[in-house]
Amino acid sequence: MAGIYVYSDNVELSGELITLARTSGQEVCAVTMNDASAADMTAYGPDTVFVLKGQNSVEESYAAAIAKLLLDQKADVFMASATVRGRDIAAQVAARLGAGLISEAGDVSFQGEGTVQASRFMYGGLTEQVECGKGLTVITVAPGKYAAEKNDSVRSVVVSMTVDTDQRIKVTGSSQIVKEGADLSKAKRIVCVGMGFDKKDDLKIAEDLASALGAEVGCTRCIAEDREWMPAETYIGISGAVVKPDLYLALGVSGQIQHMFGVRDSKIVVGINNNEKATIFGAADYGIVGDLYEIAPLIAEAVKNS
Repeated sequence: MAGIYVYSDNVELSGELITLARTSGQEVCAVTMNDASAADMTAYGPDTVFVLKGQNSVEESYAAAIAKLLLDQKADVFMASATVRGRDIAAQVAARLGAGLISEAGDVSFQGEGTVQASRFMYGGLTEQVECGKGLTVITVAPGKYAAEKNDSVRSVVVSMTVDTDQRIKVTGSSQIVKEGADLSKAKRIVCVGMGFDKKDDLKIAEDLASALGAEVGCTRCIAEDREWMPAETYIGISGAVVKPDLYLALGVSGQIQHMFGVRDSKIVVGINNNEKATIFGAADYGIVGDLYEIAPLIAEAVKNS
């Protein structure tokens, strides 16, 4: 069956892709290798969920099977979430099918007549490139770009298929990644720490403000990597976390393009900086020129008393 096919190794991210695919008005099919995930995916309303079952537990080994499925079903578009695994599988599938690959897409729209259009940022966010695909096109979509919406109006059909897998792909060992910071990609409010802070102990000012607002604390790359005041997972920017909170409040953040790339989808941006020419003010919805050491505690106190 022609239509939009989606894959992610994360059910919620699959939900984001299914919700996006629904805007095409075409048949929407999800792909997974797990029965439990298939059941969870039906909540988002795909028309069909294909459960691929092979002899290998490593999902990357299913790339050839996914490519064959897309070919047999005459798929129009294959979208994968741009996770480490999703990018790997998408690249393999595109290569096997000789299909065009649009990577790390932000906005995706379906133009009809088998045409899809996607935009992606380039050169550290300095420019946006718009690409069009006609015929079978493979796209990786940035996680968190779209909201996953439950849909109980569609009665999904689950189809199990036995497929061949690449037995050469094996996991020989694994180690746990220890994460110290919060998952900023899901935070509704974020207080961001910049180089305007004089010493590490002063970060308590940001923590107190975040506590009053019910927010998480993030930082710029220099705070995490140069000064090593906060965990690497908490820095925001093109090479760090990409966030889309309802409120992003920047304390002593200059607002360089590499950092602002990571907050471009925030609903409200507030900048506090003692330099009236700071770049942050060009991107902020609200700006306060002044000393963060004075202003942040006053905002925290006002929020607590409100």
